[in-house]
Amino acid sequence: MKCPLCNCQDSRVLDSRPIDNGSSIKRRRECPSCGKRFTTYEVVDTVPIAVVKRDGRREFFDKHKLVRGIQIACQKRPVNADGIATSIEQELMNSIITEISSTDIGEMVLARLKECDIVAYIRFASIYRDFQDIDSFTAELKSLSKRPRRRISTQDTEEK
Repeated sequence: MKCPLCNCQDSRVLDSRPIDNGSSIKRRRECPSCGKRFTTYEVVDTVPIAVVKRDGRREFFDKHKLVRGIQIACQKRPVNADGIATSIEQELMNSIITEISSTDIGEMVLARLKECDIVAYIRFASIYRDFQDIDSFTAELKSLSKRPRRRISTQDTEEK
């Protein structure tokens, strides 16, 4: 690492610490030529994921934008919007794709909301799927009512 003061090409690492939950490393260095100490940060270089919008435009994936959309659907509901967005972001980063459609991201959100909160799922689906009339809304509700529900027995509650 080049010294910021004298531009010497060599430096000595004095201390290394993981930061940001281990996703980057903070290093304290010293220049052998001038003795100046300085800090460097090392992070993994990730390939940005492009999101293809319905109209064909492309934008970089923005977790904060995803969180805002989920928060609107989950207002006053016991749902962790940031947790859902983080799990989707992790899934995308762990895959080998560099481009994904906004429709696919919407389906990922719907799948997670369906598992944790049906009301938030309906709210998100009503905007995402752009229900035009009461019939399309009713059809979605009917498809949800056909889902098998897990009944909690007295044994389940006693074990907790």
